[in-house]
Amino acid sequence: MEETFGKLDKPRVEAAVREFLLAIGEDPDREGLVGTPDRVARACEELLGGMQEDPGAHLRKQFHEERNQEMVIVRDIPFSSLCEHHILPFTGRAHVAYIPREGRITGLSKISRCVMGFAHRLQVQERLTAQIADAMVAELEPLGVMVVMEAEHSCMTMRGVRSAGALTTTSAVRGCFKSNSKTREEALRLLGL
Repeated sequence: MEETFGKLDKPRVEAAVREFLLAIGEDPDREGLVGTPDRVARACEELLGGMQEDPGAHLRKQFHEERNQEMVIVRDIPFSSLCEHHILPFTGRAHVAYIPREGRITGLSKISRCVMGFAHRLQVQERLTAQIADAMVAELEPLGVMVVMEAEHSCMTMRGVRSAGALTTTSAVRGCFKSNSKTREEALRLLGL
């Protein structure tokens, strides 16, 4: 079971945003900013909603009658997350491959929901990748799982080094994908990586 956190304190977020606006020399009472603290708090509820859920729970909806033990791949799952170091967005695509054990498969949309649940937290891409793979292992007990994520980080494109277009790729490999190089190579080929 994945750890969940307390409910977002919307009034406190609004007060912090108002204080932030004052700290950067803005007037939070000017026309364009009057509703900003509320808008930011509502955005936080959506962007960080994964903190109030167990994203692995989406994978509990399973189908056992298929008896499939062949590779299943869901490619190009779009995701957006917030980097915990700068609270700036990083966006990209997740690719998830798994080999079911004894026909334990899940709905394809459930994999996307799992990705989104973990992405909607303050994150680092490395941990995000591992959390998805570990949830797949915990809930489906597959023969193997591979998660590959590619993302562009605003903290690299908007500030600092300003490397627009640079992608960060991370992977998490579990089970037979780790122990069998031919299986891993087949997955990477099918993923186009």
